[in-house]
Amino acid sequence: MSAVASALRTWFFGAAELAVPSLEWLRAAPCCDLLGVVTQPDRPQGRRRRLAPCPLKARAMALDLPICTPEPVGACRDALERSAPDLLVVVAYGEYLPAGLCATARLGAINLHPSLLPRYRGAAPIQWALANGEDQTGVTILEVSPALDAGPILLQAPAAIRPEDDAVTLGARLARQGAELLGRAVAALQGGGLTAQPQDETRATYARKLDRRDSPVDWTAPARVLHNRVRAFQPWPGQTACLPPPANRPFKLLRTMVVPGAGDPGVVLALTADGPVVACGEDALCLTEVQPADKRPMTGAAFSAGYRLTPGLNCPGQSAATGAG
Repeated sequence: MSAVASALRTWFFGAAELAVPSLEWLRAAPCCDLLGVVTQPDRPQGRRRRLAPCPLKARAMALDLPICTPEPVGACRDALERSAPDLLVVVAYGEYLPAGLCATARLGAINLHPSLLPRYRGAAPIQWALANGEDQTGVTILEVSPALDAGPILLQAPAAIRPEDDAVTLGARLARQGAELLGRAVAALQGGGLTAQPQDETRATYARKLDRRDSPVDWTAPARVLHNRVRAFQPWPGQTACLPPPANRPFKLLRTMVVPGAGDPGVVLALTADGPVVACGEDALCLTEVQPADKRPMTGAAFSAGYRLTPGLNCPGQSAATGAG
């Protein structure tokens, strides 16, 4: 990519919460002339399924920015061409940008991805890095290419995954770090350009989109695996199990600890001050915070008392889907 001396005329593509810090940075940056935001149309949300804006659109409205919600995304091509942009920036938009759309900008399109590419290409890199027990991830700025997250890399920065992290806390931290790295990239493009490096395809892995099949707990898995999935799948789809009759109530695991223990997977081994201890395929899981269906989150101890759990009770789950390689 070449560079220009004046502020880069930029369109921002984004939708999820991860994109908000990057939008705020570009809004304030002297090297960027933010022309507007391309985001997703309002979707039904909540129990009442009322139409509501995505997080990025809500923030763009608060900043009084021009907003475009094309469906499909290629429908905004004419509007972009008329504005003669220098650059398109994509952060957690949720859709591919067609090559023709990228070509409307003189410098093309760049993307912020929350992993150290080529690891964890795809829709859920934060979640699968946590689920797979990684202790490090990062953020990458890359050129948008026709292949998924496979474009040449412009900048990268590593980030530690803390033991207490879940997808929410890690995502918020990567969003801030990614906004700073994106700032460096746009400033470099404005002032002198960046050297892009091709990705090593032999190291590439894929982080598929989560779905409801990932929610049921597979108690036959090691406790450490389940603990990591509890961290990874917050706030959705979560890890869920079910109390047997007569309660027959599903509940979501919100916080857990890996503890010693052995028994039939899914069976309550003991009731402790921290919460019920449930046997897994290896070791056991102490449920320190749970959320029964249609109830507020509660401590594991309150859950044990409120639902009269006893050692030997079976909390059925089912086999869960696999994730990134």
